[in-house]
Amino acid sequence: MSVSTPMVPARAVVSRTGSTRSAEGPAVRRLPPSDHARIGLAARNALPPREQGQLVLPAERRDPVVLLEEQARSRLPELVPVRHGRMTMSPYAFFCGNAVGMATDLAVAPVSGLGVQLCGDAHLSNFGVFAAPERRLLFDINDFDETVSGPWEWDIKRLAASLAIAGRCNGFSRKERRKCVLGTAYRYRDAIAEFGTLRALDIWYARADVDEVYQMLPKATSSRRKNVDQSLLKARGSGNLKPLAKLTELTDDGVRIKADPPLLVPVAELLPEAEREELGTGIKELLTLYRRSLPIDRRVLFDQFEFADLARKAVGVSGVGTRCWIVLLRGRDDGDPLFLQVKEAAPSVLKGKVPTALRQRPAHRNDGERVVVGQRLMQAADDIFLGWRRTDGIDGQARDYYVRQLRDMKGAAVVQKLDPAGMTMFGQLCGWTLARAHARSGDRIALATYLNSDDAFPEAMAEYAEAYADQNERDYHVFLNAVETGRLAADT
Repeated sequence: MSVSTPMVPARAVVSRTGSTRSAEGPAVRRLPPSDHARIGLAARNALPPREQGQLVLPAERRDPVVLLEEQARSRLPELVPVRHGRMTMSPYAFFCGNAVGMATDLAVAPVSGLGVQLCGDAHLSNFGVFAAPERRLLFDINDFDETVSGPWEWDIKRLAASLAIAGRCNGFSRKERRKCVLGTAYRYRDAIAEFGTLRALDIWYARADVDEVYQMLPKATSSRRKNVDQSLLKARGSGNLKPLAKLTELTDDGVRIKADPPLLVPVAELLPEAEREELGTGIKELLTLYRRSLPIDRRVLFDQFEFADLARKAVGVSGVGTRCWIVLLRGRDDGDPLFLQVKEAAPSVLKGKVPTALRQRPAHRNDGERVVVGQRLMQAADDIFLGWRRTDGIDGQARDYYVRQLRDMKGAAVVQKLDPAGMTMFGQLCGWTLARAHARSGDRIALATYLNSDDAFPEAMAEYAEAYADQNERDYHVFLNAVETGRLAADT
């Protein structure tokens, strides 16, 4: 959503329509509510919420540039400079791309001992709108590359820090940034308390329906309302025909993906013919195997499409350099397209960092399935083509992939355009959404008891966010120096 005042409900929007799914994740024991409350109280006594405001860093903290260099070794070398170039744009862009740095810092901080399914990278730009299977627009988390089971605090701390960092980049005063973070933390706290009183099924049906949220918008200027209307219109107009018009061209061989190097490169321009055919064969084999991860009814739908074209795509900031392909398939003719994104699922940056007591038996056989399971646990509705597969048929090395539709009525806030009021409301909506996702997989009663109804945790998040924003700026300048001296290659 390219809006200056995004949508946020004054109260939680709990819709009675939706779909539920089940998957393994953080274990929630079946106990009387009073016992769950005692678990939360014990956690609160062990680590008072106010202490969560302290910024605890590793005693021998690693150079952020070294962490990025290590990540780069597993990525496509020709795209690594693109990633670094995007990260030079601002401290906020650097923060978004440096998920591994914050994960390393969070790993040494004390936690309450309450576990949930984590997004793992819950910054502002990883929330947005997308279409549910029944084609209604929902607001939700939209990136799960780093999802794992772990301490609930890690997600809300990354969200709070992103608010403070984005606020600095947008020129907000310290008071304005504090209001943004406090509003988000209060909304998270209150939503957890609300979910703690609901039946389990009601939580799984809960969703932020954009049309319902829109009706609950506080009074705003006509220009802000116009921005929201334009954003919703843009999202609704970005179904599967939008990529067809934007990303393809008509050739003698039919509709094909057009080049926009280095971000989008058709295989016809990327590889010699022999290697191109080998890659195409590998992708087709992957899709054949991926089909097995779909429910039977989705397989029937998938079988109505045939392979048409393939291109390599650079995505996001943190994900640039991972192997990502977009596949154009056609149904009855060129006007009946299906665009799929086949994205490499690397190990989560949180792998090995979750406290032993909160590590669950993996509910997945590979990282592609990890991403899909995490998304299904946390999102109110998922893509009907969401699936996964491990294969060694693409480049001879065993790699994990997940598959989803490309740009199916998706939209995200342009964080750089948010004013203080807009960012406050957007943060509150993110806070509610994150609370709903955590309540689905975690002990919501224990968590509500831990948070209580006082100001301790929101105040702690405001303190933590500013402290981490300071650290992020120091890391950003170290990163810029590495780019300026040539240690890191960056395509700006």
